[in-house]
Formats: sequence, structure tokens, C-alpha cells
Amino acid sequence: MSISPINHQRWTAREICLVAVMSAVVFVATFVPKIPIPLGYAHLGDAAIFLIVLLAGRRQGVWAGCIGSAFADLLGGFPLWIGPTILIKFIMALSFAIFVEKVSEENVLKSSRTFIALVIATTIMTAGYTIFGAILYDSLEAGLSSAPGLLIESAVNILAFYIAFALLKDRVAINR
Repeated sequence: MSISPINHQRWTAREICLVAVMSAVVFVATFVPKIPIPLGYAHLGDAAIFLIVLLAGRRQGVWAGCIGSAFADLLGGFPLWIGPTILIKFIMALSFAIFVEKVSEENVLKSSRTFIALVIATTIMTAGYTIFGAILYDSLEAGLSSAPGLLIESAVNILAFYIAFALLKDRVAINR
């Protein structure tokens, strides 16, 4: 099994369009519910990324997460964060995808593997933004000041994922 999100397959026009639409969903979930925290803002974009990875598959979900989040940074006034965001969201979405691939569709909500995948993915996000905050602002204190808000954002996104997946699971085909 390859861990590449690309899998060296050609993209179909349908997949490209699907990623574009899913990127827009991630963008809206990231851009609209902005809750200010030190060095940025909290949002529901990660819950959207997790849902898309689970419902559409690893390749489409990883790219939609990177593209949608990067556009939210660009249009939200945080262009300095585009590079770190792409890297962080790529690793976050890929790690989540790898961990949940073996979870059956019926057990997504009940599986401890899903919860562990969410915790690992949001920990990667929190650590990534904390580290890049320290680097970009040349201050460990500045980077660490964002950690409490990012931890709260992580918990909210995990909860939002479970609620949204419970509402969508019988209405949307899982395609992974």
C-alpha cells in the first residue's frame, strides 16, 4: 500500500471538478466562522477536511484540504501562512486518511481508531502552527500563545466532525 496521496494515477475531469468543489467547502468552513485567537483565527475547516477525506477518499481530501485552507489564508489576510498551511494541512489530512482507511463504513462513529486518527491529526495541526508561529514571528512565546486556542479549535473540529458525519452517513455514499 502506497502512502502517496497522489498514487501516480491520472486525474479525471470529474475528480478535478470534485476537488474544486470540495476546496470551496473547506474554504467556506475555514473563512466564514472566524474566531480570533493569537496569531490567527479558529474555524471549522478541519472538520470539513476530515469529512471530505472520509467521504471522497485520501487523494481528493488531501488536495481539497490544502487548496481550500490556502485560499482562506490568502483571502483572509494571512498570506504569510499559505506555505505553512499547505504543509500542515497536507500532513494532517494524510495522517488522518492513513489511520481511518481500515475502519469500516459502519464503524466510523464507534471506532476508537477514528478518534485516535482525529487526535493525531489535530495534534499535528496544533504543533505545526505553534512551531511555524514561533519561526515566523521569531519568538517561541508568540508561537506558544496560539496553542490554547488551537487546542480548543481541535476539540471543536473533532466534535463537529462527529456531528456532521452522523448527519451525513446515511445520505452520502462513502467513496474511499
